[in-house]
Amino acid sequence: MPSDVARYSVGRVVAIGVGAGLLSGMFGVGGGILVVPALVMMLRFDQRLANGTSLGAVLPISVASLFTYWSHDNVDWAMALWLVVGALGGAILGTKWIHMLPRKVLGHLFAVMLIATAIRLFIPMTADGRDAITAVTAIALVAIGLVTGTLAGLLGIGGGVVMVPAMIVFFSELNVVAKGTSVAVIIPTSIMGTWRNWKADNIDLKVAAIVGFGGVASAVAGGVIADLMSEDLSNILFASLVLVVAARMIVDLRRDTSS
Repeated sequence: MPSDVARYSVGRVVAIGVGAGLLSGMFGVGGGILVVPALVMMLRFDQRLANGTSLGAVLPISVASLFTYWSHDNVDWAMALWLVVGALGGAILGTKWIHMLPRKVLGHLFAVMLIATAIRLFIPMTADGRDAITAVTAIALVAIGLVTGTLAGLLGIGGGVVMVPAMIVFFSELNVVAKGTSVAVIIPTSIMGTWRNWKADNIDLKVAAIVGFGGVASAVAGGVIADLMSEDLSNILFASLVLVVAARMIVDLRRDTSS
């Protein structure tokens, strides 16, 4: 799709990337949870185009986040492998379904996802490290990856909002390791989803590049901040942010419906 980036304020597009990078570094999410609503509300992107563009922007941001977590040995590569197996298949499903669902349905699905994320963050979760990966564990991880990849392709989010709590609750993974592992899985998922969105002409590559590379430095900074900030404060701040964004999206969707 030809880019309309010239009619946007480049500073505004970069600002979206900086914010997304910060969230990725601090919370182990891809950043799409902020990019999608920002593209829709600030740049007036169509919901489908926002989802596709967001997934492309997530890639460089996630790579920067991964290096930060990896440098502190906070990535569980064995878990990441099984999650990726499911996530790649899910990304194919999600990018296919994105063309079958009405725009407002996608918008409401994303708002519900934001609210669910906020609720999850308000619930304290602790873990002391996972057990050995068995055949049953591997199948469960593939299933979680499938859900994650589908959401990534369908809604333009990296999937960390699903993977991080799932690894902590079901596998007793350490919080910081779950975040680092999530970022590792997001990278191949976003590559697959972006490629399929590009083939379907459902991505603004120039905007995706500006947002993505604009968030690289802040993603690294977010990883540093995550080490300094208490987990409870981090979760409360993030939960409050996503609730505000979800409420704004719902209001905008209702306004479009009534107009």
